[in-house]
Amino acid sequence: MSRVCELTGKGPMTGNNVSHANNKTRRRFLPNLNDVTLQSEALSRGIKLRISAAALRSVDHRGGLDAYLIKAKDGELSANALKVKKEVVKALATA
Repeated sequence: MSRVCELTGKGPMTGNNVSHANNKTRRRFLPNLNDVTLQSEALSRGIKLRISAAALRSVDHRGGLDAYLIKAKDGELSANALKVKKEVVKALATA
């Protein structure tokens, strides 16, 4: 399972550990990923995603998963999230 957020595309970054003696060794900064189930009002069911804590706050700020997916760019979304977005758009178009 890759360490990439399904909604924002945020992934690991690299940098240095710097000691008191200014020795530098390479390290990885991993995103704060959480397995969550978000409720979709358009689909009337829960969607399981692995997203970062920042993405979870963004979903709450935009007013839910459906509103977030409609505004999200397709390039940032994972294949699973893109499939859910198409389902939501189709469900809202028929309603």
